[in-house]
Amino acid sequence: MKRKCNVLIVDDEFLARKLLTEYVSKLDYLNLVDTCADATKAMEVLNNEQIDILLLDIQMPDISGMEMLRLINNKPAVILTTAYSEYAVDAFTLGVVDYLLKPFDYARFVQAINKAINYNTSETPNDAANDYMMVKADYKLYKVNFDDLLFIEGQHEYVTFHTKTKRITALYSLRNLEETLPKDKFVRTHKSYIVSIKNIEDIDKINVTVAGNKIPVGASYRDALIERLSN
Repeated sequence: MKRKCNVLIVDDEFLARKLLTEYVSKLDYLNLVDTCADATKAMEVLNNEQIDILLLDIQMPDISGMEMLRLINNKPAVILTTAYSEYAVDAFTLGVVDYLLKPFDYARFVQAINKAINYNTSETPNDAANDYMMVKADYKLYKVNFDDLLFIEGQHEYVTFHTKTKRITALYSLRNLEETLPKDKFVRTHKSYIVSIKNIEDIDKINVTVAGNKIPVGASYRDALIERLSN
């Protein structure tokens, strides 16, 4: 028998948690692991339990749902549940599966759950079949093809995507990008740089050259880089 999907509900409103709990209980292929009123407790659950589907509110005290998404490593399938529509673009750039606007009915909830289950059983954005990512910057969404992306430069809380034709500066975490970009295409060379493996021209003791750009190689990244290139 196929394992049930483990669900975590995160919402600071008691009535919202109660409604979602009722909806989850109606689907016998779901297993409710826990309900949380704040992101701090939710992240503890995520660190200790295998969660397949995360039902996450946006407006919460201390740490918002959007902030929590940026902090999570190895995200489950995420369904945002919110009364606010203005976060939709940001949400989908962070890889959410669906965006439920409150109040939503049971049928809409089931539709979102089925999308999440399909997400868990199909290729994820890390798979080689996905050859681009969407980047939000300057009130636009840019499609960045992995084949055109030369390197990514970290600048405090921002990063700059250096492509063959343009530069895009956006609010991203270099660490999260390292975890989500295809590992057969990109490698971290320095605390401030991720580079395209296929565009590396040469490597010396302190730098790699990517499309004529000298990119530093940190001492702690060098051995892993050499191993990746050798393979």
